Amino acid sequence: MQVLILAFGLATAVRIAVAMNNDSNTTLTTNAEGDNGLIAIAAGLAMGISGFGAALALGTAASAAAAAITEKPESFGKLLVLLALIEAIAIYGFVIAFVLVGNIT
Repeated sequence: MQVLILAFGLATAVRIAVAMNNDSNTTLTTNAEGDNGLIAIAAGLAMGISGFGAALALGTAASAAAAAITEKPESFGKLLVLLALIEAIAIYGFVIAFVLVGNIT
């Protein structure tokens, strides 16, 4: 969850910085020509950080889930759902990166 908050905060900070650099129009939807690099860096960091965090969490949780399934096989379905929720963190980072790349003019 912290990785998702970090990625979203980074994306928001870049959008605010872009809006503050545009003196003519301070909306959050317009970009200056030189701000495309910052947006691309933010998109890459959002995807990379969320993917790294999800990988660490999934590795730890999957090893614990494998041990739990060997002791109690009927818990397989519940543990599978929990592992899928961890994978959603990487998907959230991808969505944030996709939205940021869509703002590049």
